Amino acid sequence: MRRNRAENDASHIKLTRRAALLGGAQLLFMGGLAARMRYLQVDQADQFRLLAEENRINIRLIPPARGEIFDRNGMRLAENVPSYRIVMVREDAGDVDAVMARLAQVITIDDETMARAIAEIKRSAPFLPVTIIDDVTWDDVSRVSVNAPALPGVTPEVGLTRVYPRGSDFAHVVGRVGRVSQADLDALENPDQLLRIPQFQIGKINVEAREESLLRGSAGTKQVEVNAAGRVMRELARREGQSGADVQLTVDAKLQGYVQARLTDESAAVVMIDCESGDLVSISSAPSYDPNLFIGGISSKDYDPLLQSKYRPLVNKTVQGAYPPGSTFKMLTAMAALEEGIMGPDDTVYCPGHLEVADRKFHCWKRAGHGWVDLENSLKQSCDVYYYDLALKVGIEKISAMANRFGLGIRHDLALSSVNSGLTPTKEWKRKARGEDWVIGDTVNASIGQGFMLASPLQLAVMTARIATGREVTPRLIKSVDGVEQTSGADGSLGMNENNLRKMRRAMYEVVNDRRGTGYRSRIVADDLRMAGKTGTSQVRNITTAERARGVTSNADLPWERRDHALFVCYAPYDKPRYAMAVLVEHGGGGSTAAAPIARDVMLQALYGGEPPLDAYPKGDQARIKNQQERLRDIQPQAAIKGKDQA
Repeated sequence: MRRNRAENDASHIKLTRRAALLGGAQLLFMGGLAARMRYLQVDQADQFRLLAEENRINIRLIPPARGEIFDRNGMRLAENVPSYRIVMVREDAGDVDAVMARLAQVITIDDETMARAIAEIKRSAPFLPVTIIDDVTWDDVSRVSVNAPALPGVTPEVGLTRVYPRGSDFAHVVGRVGRVSQADLDALENPDQLLRIPQFQIGKINVEAREESLLRGSAGTKQVEVNAAGRVMRELARREGQSGADVQLTVDAKLQGYVQARLTDESAAVVMIDCESGDLVSISSAPSYDPNLFIGGISSKDYDPLLQSKYRPLVNKTVQGAYPPGSTFKMLTAMAALEEGIMGPDDTVYCPGHLEVADRKFHCWKRAGHGWVDLENSLKQSCDVYYYDLALKVGIEKISAMANRFGLGIRHDLALSSVNSGLTPTKEWKRKARGEDWVIGDTVNASIGQGFMLASPLQLAVMTARIATGREVTPRLIKSVDGVEQTSGADGSLGMNENNLRKMRRAMYEVVNDRRGTGYRSRIVADDLRMAGKTGTSQVRNITTAERARGVTSNADLPWERRDHALFVCYAPYDKPRYAMAVLVEHGGGGSTAAAPIARDVMLQALYGGEPPLDAYPKGDQARIKNQQERLRDIQPQAAIKGKDQA
């Protein structure tokens, strides 16, 4: 049916309107698309370029060189040395087991190392290098390089490793490093990203651990180009990090080496402190161990004997050990009485060999007694009854307070692990710790450094330095950091009556220099270096009434673990104190026989700055000392003073 003209015109108008609407929509869409493309390509170009670069470029950390540790004279105690290692990339190796078997024919790899390496390779990303064995020789590197065609994926690398050139001498002071463990990471709230680098090492104990933040340094970075699989294609840029700070200790390496040699075959501790500065010039625990064994992970063969030894070589006895101080504590009981005005230095007490308190007899070490004794004679002959009597008059609260003033019962802040605070008991302490009331017998025992009283060799050395100087000498182990001197331990006066201190020093002088003194056999005969000191013997077992009646069993007839501890504290020279010292010999028997001779030898070594002349010793000792000196020369490390060891 044919439409008329009017109908055609109306239809044309409709089509034109629809075309206009459709065209407008298309134009609007194209305009929006163009605007969006401009926004992405022009306005947001920098952001998307950065995202693209991040997909192509990785930022990786560069471990810094660890700070080194030196003794007071600049001798290296912990250093970084170049070390060769063998690494493998799994995807380049192909058959890991077969390549490892061929590698074991080229260089020596024990079964334990082999098993660890294979397990680590198989759980790591295929393109990451994994260390198979550390600290290999140049000969091993050469063999691997020559056999490279048969060892796909295996390459030698060079890096830095921690070394302790003084070996066992400083194991209990410097400490050691080890690989970061999960426990290390869990202990930190926000662990440094450095700690997540494979094989990265941190300080585990002592100075290495306590000064970790200084020694570690800060990481550098490098930009590397990687492909889609994450494999490194090339290095684009590098920013070196900052090496860790160098730390200088107060300890004298030569003296420390002598002390460790002198303590051979003993389970013992020696702490020597400079009376003027508070510097710890020697802090030795024996037996010791070689910290170098721990660097790459110690084997069971090496570790088990250390762990199982009854002499506890892994324990730092100088600060971790807490022992009854025995008669070395008597000076503090006397000082408490003198400062309170309860007794004078010339007042006497009668010693019949025991004192009966609350229907119990407290015995003197000398069964027949010492008769009438004053302060000087009581200390010189180490009469126990004199101090029992003083303690009953003074009381435990004042005795413990005096011990605190002289550095006992105080945790001294040093860069060492597990520093023990010891124990100076009070009535309140016993109620809280034991749920029991204090009894008078506890006070009597404490007066001679027994019972609940405990102290470390470090604390006893501090006590002796304070007696010698009348000042609040504080121990210091860190001398400087990157050449910046640290706070000295030379503090102000203790506020004690100088006359009382003078009487105490004179009594200690008599202990060593009077023929009736308990330390006379270990005296120094050089007039300008005379030593003052006090012997001590602390019981580790109870002596029953029956045993006392039939005669106390001598230490020589007891198993080692049941023998008394031997102690000796001293300072020298008497007229102008330079060094104070404490010596402990675990289960050594008696302070006068086991600890005092060691103290005398170490003191002379320190005062002379090396091997002392024989005429500094009593004539009767000179032949024995000569033989001892010859023997110790062979034991001491030969790396003592060499140009390459100087800072």
